[in-house]
Amino acid sequence: MGVTRQKHAKKIMGFYKHNFQFREPFQVLLDGTFCQAALRNKIQIREQLPGYLDGAAQLCTTRCVIKELESLGKALYGAKLIAQRFQVRNCSHHKNPVSGSTCLLSMIEDGNPHHFFIATQDQDLSNKVKKKPGIPLLFIIQNTMVLDKPSPKSLAFVQKLQTNQLVPEYQKQSIVELKEKEGLVKQEGEKRRKRKRAGGPNPLSCLKKKKKKTQEGQEPSAEKKKRRKRKRNR
Repeated sequence: MGVTRQKHAKKIMGFYKHNFQFREPFQVLLDGTFCQAALRNKIQIREQLPGYLDGAAQLCTTRCVIKELESLGKALYGAKLIAQRFQVRNCSHHKNPVSGSTCLLSMIEDGNPHHFFIATQDQDLSNKVKKKPGIPLLFIIQNTMVLDKPSPKSLAFVQKLQTNQLVPEYQKQSIVELKEKEGLVKQEGEKRRKRKRAGGPNPLSCLKKKKKKTQEGQEPSAEKKKRRKRKRNR
């Protein structure tokens, strides 16, 4: 089962690396529900997750998640201690903290530019994450961490890319820059000029005309020789 699970994760990671440019260290945003599930199932997130993702991982959370765990009291005290060990990413809710799920959703807006993973046991949050393309989703089943398969939204996004129906703006800009760097526009102009030069007169036709002139110039000299022979005979 462990080998099969590892192959499953490797295949999914390849999908996100190839189509959404995910690179190490992988940024994993965790909420309180995931920390609580890890504590209950005795999962060492920091030690086990990099091996499962087959790459270095940075575990992080937000102030809103920690504030939410603090407000829930002793029942989630252990989960709060786990979350406090992770890096805290800045969110836009400094003065007015929001729920952990709302905060994590705000962190993946505008196409998930920081390439965050979302680690949660919240089903409502998971469903909202799946509606956004290019966001890997982690959850815990019994005592095992699982990387969810790509959502239909992610698959549809990739299919559009492959059929050239949708090209991200950063890719369009890079294509233009590459063309300018390689001087492709100048090369096209040079090819057109070469085609125009090829339409000149055929040099062989000129040679034929010169041969005709020499033949015509030889005829009078031959006639003069014949006349001289006639005079001698007389």
